[in-house]
Amino acid sequence: MTYHISKTVDLSFDEAIERATAVLAENGFGVLTTIDVKATLKKKLDEDFRPYTILGACNPKLAHTALLAEPHIGTMLPCNVIVQEADGKVEISAVDPMASMQAIENADLGEIASKVRGMLEKVVADI
Repeated sequence: MTYHISKTVDLSFDEAIERATAVLAENGFGVLTTIDVKATLKKKLDEDFRPYTILGACNPKLAHTALLAEPHIGTMLPCNVIVQEADGKVEISAVDPMASMQAIENADLGEIASKVRGMLEKVVADI
């Protein structure tokens, strides 16, 4: 089982971030955090890295339901979506929550993860 849902897009890196943020919002997700990995690695390590941004996405209702079902699930939230550029191509990837939740034995959580997976598959497909 793969741990991500990915797609190469015909957009610039910046356009892909804007589009991903918009499509996440259209599907009930807010972006809580935006991490510019390239800038962070340059600042902290003086290392050059390819354009790479992590969007910490959250669907508040489903996050709340998950937190009620499993008190430590916050260690796996939010759902990360990445935009990265390599070899002139831009790729969007979202975490597959089903892969993340395999280690947790909680049927209620599995149902939530399955629903979020479907939503993130739609987000990636729509970008």
